[in-house]
Amino acid sequence: MLSETTQLIPLSQGHLNLLEACPRKFQHTYLEKLNTPLDPKHEEHQTLGSQFHLLMQQREMGLPIGSFLEADTQLQSWMSGFTNAASEILTPSDSQTFRESEHYRILQVQDYLLTVVYDLFIADSQQAQIIDWKTYPKPQNKRKLERNWQTRLYLYVLAETSDYLPKDISMTYWFVQSESQPQNITFNYNSTQHQQTAKKLNQLLHKLTDWLEDYQRNQLFPQVPENSKDCDYCHFAARCNRTQASAENQKNYLPHLANIQEVAL
Repeated sequence: MLSETTQLIPLSQGHLNLLEACPRKFQHTYLEKLNTPLDPKHEEHQTLGSQFHLLMQQREMGLPIGSFLEADTQLQSWMSGFTNAASEILTPSDSQTFRESEHYRILQVQDYLLTVVYDLFIADSQQAQIIDWKTYPKPQNKRKLERNWQTRLYLYVLAETSDYLPKDISMTYWFVQSESQPQNITFNYNSTQHQQTAKKLNQLLHKLTDWLEDYQRNQLFPQVPENSKDCDYCHFAARCNRTQASAENQKNYLPHLANIQEVAL
């Protein structure tokens, strides 16, 4: 425990992914807020992706979307392709089905508030579906996507915050930019996966608590091994230099822990 007076720290799947990949990069990114400017092309794609998410949210709420489609031919193409490939998702099946876009759920685990946002949540008395829009092509490695904390956390939180059994829960990623037509990957949940996620999640959060307590004593988060190829592509590689920064410099970076913000996957 950090302390009896410590506020619960909000975490998202993005935080967990980075924390698992490289604790020191988590420190630089979220505690010290040291980020480099986005590549213009990447920033443009992020903006277009956000617009598509907003478009789908507006549509689900019954609001007009014509202005969105008229303003961007790419959005028109994605929307047309998705409508042709998955019209059943866009059309409510019956009045007994619950549907909501941008569906938020929060779960406390240890000293942390785990927050998830489902692009589209569809549920009835028998099963619940999580739908997530992706505006990049379908990945080749399904196993890697299954291990991603977005998949693990989204399914886990729903099982923990609802009456649905794990076997009645699924999550589907829709890749609207895939060649020829949108494609999808579906993950069906089960009790074994739920138990495994609970174990891994608690282990990771226990480590985070220890690292945060050490950080408040001016000790840095752990680094990946020196021979890790991840460092070759990390913009913090020069800063890390595989050496410890001075304790005095670290004091200048200590933030209020509750200010950790969510980032996209």
